[in-house]
Amino acid sequence: MTLPPAPHTSGRTLSLAHGLAAHGDRTALVTDDGEISYRELAARVADTAQRLGAERRLVLLPGANTTAALVVHLAALSAGHPLLLAPGDHPEAVESLTAAYDPDVVVRPAPGEWEFEERRAVSAHDLHPDLALLLSTSGSTGSPKLVRLSYDNLQSNAEAIATYLGIRDTDRAATTLPLHYCYGLSVVHSNLLRGAGLILTGLSVADSCFWDLFRRAGGTSLAGVPYTFDLLDRVGFADMDLPQLRYVTQAGGRLAPDRVARYAALGERHGWDLFVMYGQTEATARMAYLPPALAGTHPASIGVPVPGGSFRLEPVDDQPAADTGELVYSGPNVMLGYARTPGDLALGRTVDELRTGDIAHRTSEGLYEIVGRRSRFVKILGLRIDPQRVEAILERHGVQALCTGDDEALAVAAVASGRPDRSGDSETPGVSGDPGGSGASDERRIRRLVADECNLPVPAVRVRVVDELPRLPTGKPDYRAVLALAHQPDRDDLRASPSPALGDGTEALRELYAQILDRTDVTEDSTFVGLGGDSLSYVEMSIHLEDRLGHLPPDWHTTPIRELVRPCEHKPPSARSRSGSSRSRRRTLETGVALRAAAIICVVGSHIGVFTIRGGAHLLLAVAGYNFARFHLTDAARRERVRRVSRSIGRVALPSMAWIGFALLVSGAYTLDNVFLLHNALNPQDMGSGIHTWFIEALVYILVAVVAVLSVPAVDRAERRFPYGLPVALAGLGLLTRYDLVGLPDRSQMTDSVTVFWLFALGWAAAKSRTVAQRLLVTAAAVATVPGFFPGEPWREAIVVAGFTLLVWVPTLPSRERVNQVAGLVATSSMYIYLTHWQIYPLIDGFSKHLALLVSLLFGIAYGTVVIRLMRGLPLLPARTSLSSLRSLSFLSSMTFAPSPTPLRDLASALPPRRVVG
Repeated sequence: MTLPPAPHTSGRTLSLAHGLAAHGDRTALVTDDGEISYRELAARVADTAQRLGAERRLVLLPGANTTAALVVHLAALSAGHPLLLAPGDHPEAVESLTAAYDPDVVVRPAPGEWEFEERRAVSAHDLHPDLALLLSTSGSTGSPKLVRLSYDNLQSNAEAIATYLGIRDTDRAATTLPLHYCYGLSVVHSNLLRGAGLILTGLSVADSCFWDLFRRAGGTSLAGVPYTFDLLDRVGFADMDLPQLRYVTQAGGRLAPDRVARYAALGERHGWDLFVMYGQTEATARMAYLPPALAGTHPASIGVPVPGGSFRLEPVDDQPAADTGELVYSGPNVMLGYARTPGDLALGRTVDELRTGDIAHRTSEGLYEIVGRRSRFVKILGLRIDPQRVEAILERHGVQALCTGDDEALAVAAVASGRPDRSGDSETPGVSGDPGGSGASDERRIRRLVADECNLPVPAVRVRVVDELPRLPTGKPDYRAVLALAHQPDRDDLRASPSPALGDGTEALRELYAQILDRTDVTEDSTFVGLGGDSLSYVEMSIHLEDRLGHLPPDWHTTPIRELVRPCEHKPPSARSRSGSSRSRRRTLETGVALRAAAIICVVGSHIGVFTIRGGAHLLLAVAGYNFARFHLTDAARRERVRRVSRSIGRVALPSMAWIGFALLVSGAYTLDNVFLLHNALNPQDMGSGIHTWFIEALVYILVAVVAVLSVPAVDRAERRFPYGLPVALAGLGLLTRYDLVGLPDRSQMTDSVTVFWLFALGWAAAKSRTVAQRLLVTAAAVATVPGFFPGEPWREAIVVAGFTLLVWVPTLPSRERVNQVAGLVATSSMYIYLTHWQIYPLIDGFSKHLALLVSLLFGIAYGTVVIRLMRGLPLLPARTSLSSLRSLSFLSSMTFAPSPTPLRDLASALPPRRVVG
C-alpha cells in the first residue's frame, strides 16, 4: 500500500517517509518483540498520519528508540506536519520546549500506542510550507534555540549519506544513538531511504543483550560518538565475532587520530570499514566523511564534502595561510535558519551557507582537517554547549563563575559561597540557598545544576570553587587557567578518599553509587539505571565494581545493590546452604600474576638451593613483554606513551641503583658498573657476583631500546596499524641474535639484553594476539625456539615453554581469596625480592635454607613497601589518565611485576588524587 496524498493544500512532505510501502515485505524494523515489514510499517504510519488530521499543525514528539515513537515521527513528516523532536530522556527539556513553542499537538509516551494531547484543531502558528523538523542545536537541549530543517534538507542529506556509505536494502543498521540526536536520526533516515532494516533498540553497546540482538538480527552497521568507542573497548569489541558487520561510522566529536588508526586497522583485519564523519545539526547531520581507505593514513582528517556539498575556507585574522581558515559549508542540506521564538516558524530560508565556527586546514591531497575553533562553543559527547550561557545560568542562581571546556568535559570555576570575588565587586551568596557552604558541597551542587541544564552526565562537568576568578592582567577572564584548574584532582575524588575503605559491602557500594552518580537518594534497592546512570558513568562505575567485587555480573546495571553484594540471595535456600561461606572466597587469579609469583619463588629458591627449578627469570622476560603491550601500548598519543614508559624505566632503575649502591658500601660484592647498571654491557663474560644484576640490566636495556624505537613517528604509526605484526617482526629480528645469524660476537660475549630480546617480543606479540591463528603462531614460535637455548637443561626449557603457553591460552586460573592476596603481594614485590635476595639469604641459609627463602621474600616485600611509600609523593599518573590506565601502575616495579586484581584495590588508595572521568 502507499500513503494517501497529504490532504492539506499548503506545505510539503518527506518522500522517504511517504514511500515506505514501495519496499513491500522487506524487513523494516527488528526489535526484541519481533520484526515489522515495510508494508506493515507503512500501514501504521498511514493510520497515525490520519489521526494527526488534515490541518497542518506543530507536533512535539519526545524522541525515543521505539516503534511507537518512530511511527509518529514518520507520520508527521509524511503528512506535512512540522515536527519538534525533543529529547525523550530529558523531561525538563520537553516541558521547557513545550512552554517556549506552544505546540498544537503534544505526543506523550504511554503503554502501547502513545497518547496525543490535542491542544487545538487549527494551528496557533504561522508555519512556513518548507518547515519539516525542529531540532535543538547539536543536541544542546538546555536551550530554546532550534534548528529549522526543510523536507529538502532531510531528503538530500539522507541520499548523500546512503550514497557514500553504499547502503543496501540487505543492510541491518543498529540504532545505537538517540532518535532526537541528528546523528542518530540520520542513521534512521538514510537506511529507510534504501529499504534497509533497522535494529531498533535503546540498549547500550555495553549491554550484552544489545549484542545478542545485533547478532540475531544480522547487524551490518554500527554508529558511535567517541564515548561509544570507549564502551566498545570496555566490552571487548575487538575480539567479537560479527560476521555480518560491513561498516562502523563515527561522528559527534573528535576521535583521537591514534584511535581512528587503530579502529581502521581493526576493521581491515575483520573485514569491515570505518567511516569517520563530520557534521552539525545545522547541516541536517553530515557535511564530510573520510573514505575508509584513507583512515589509516590520514586519521586526523574529516575527509571530503558529502555528495552535493562543498567547502570553502574563510580567511581569519590569526590564520594567514591560504589553506587555513574558517570552514564554510554549502549544500542542499544547509538549514533554513534558526528559530528562537514561535514567530520564527513562519520564516523561510535565512541562510545559504553554514559557517561552522571550526578552523580547518586543507591538505595537499584535498582533505580537510579541523585545527581549532573560532568561537567559545565546546562539543562534549556530541552536545554543543555555549559556555557563556552556562555562566549566565549560574549568575541567575547567584553564582559568579567562568566556564570553558575541551573535548572531554565542561570546566567551571566558581567563587566560593558567601565570599566576594576580589576580581569584581559582587558578593556570591551561595548555590540554591546554601550560604557559607563548604567548597566541596558547592562543587557538587554547581556540577549537578550545570549537568541538568546542559543535559550532560555529571562526570562530564568539572567544577572548582576558588576565592578569586582567574583573570588576565588586562582584567579579562583567563579561560586557560579555568581549564587548568579543572584538570586538578577533585576534592572528593574516590581515589583520594580512604573511606569507605574500598570495601564491597552494601554501605560501601551505596556510597560509591552516591559519589559517582552524584546522588543523595541511594538505597539498597537502587540500581545503576534507576539512578540515572549513563554511558559515561557506566565506564567509571563498572571498573570500580569490578575492582571491589572481583567479578561483574552481565546485568549489574539493572541489579539492585543488595543483590550485587549478596548474589547468593538469588539461589534457593538449599543451594545457599550447600555453597556456604566458602563460596565468597572462591576467586580467579590472572595467569600472569600467578606466573610472576611462582617464577620469583623458583628463582630465589633455586639460588638458595631449596630446590632446583630454573627458567623463571627468562619466563619473566616474556611476561614483561606481555605486560608492556597490555599496559603501555594504549590509545595514548605517542609522546604520552614515551613519557609514561620513560618514567616507568626510571622507577625500575632508581630503586635498583639505590640498593646496589648500598650493597656495594656494606659488602663490596658489586662495582660501580653494577651501580649504574652497566656491568652486563661492559663485562658480559663475567660470571662472578656482578652477574647478579643481569636481569635488571637486560630489562632496562630492552625497555630503553623499545621506547626509543616507538618514539619514531613512523614506527608508532606502524604499531597502531599492525599491533600484532610489529612484535612478530621484532621477535624475528631477535632470533637472529639468539641463533648467532648476523655475524655478531658469540652469545657469551654479548649483553644478555641482545640475546633474550626475542622472549620479550614474543610476550608482546602474545598480548596482541586476537585470533586462534595468532595465538597458535606465537605458541609455535616459543615451542620451536626455546629448546636449545639452555644446552643440557631440557627441564629449564620446558618450564619456560609451559609458562608461556599458559600465558597465551589460559587468562585466569581458579584460586582462593587468600591465595590471591599472597600471590598479589609476592608478584607486586617481585623486582625488590630479586634485587635484595642476593644480600639477604647468605645471612641465614647456613642455619636454614627454607627460612632463608622465607626471609628473602619478606625482606623484598618490605623493601618494596618502603620504595612505594617514598614514591607516593611523585605524580605516578597524569590527571587526565582514564581509570583503565590504572593497571599500568604495575610498571612501578617493571612491566614484569604488574599488580594483580586483588592488590590493585589497595594500590588505588595510594595513588595521587585524580579527577573522576568516564
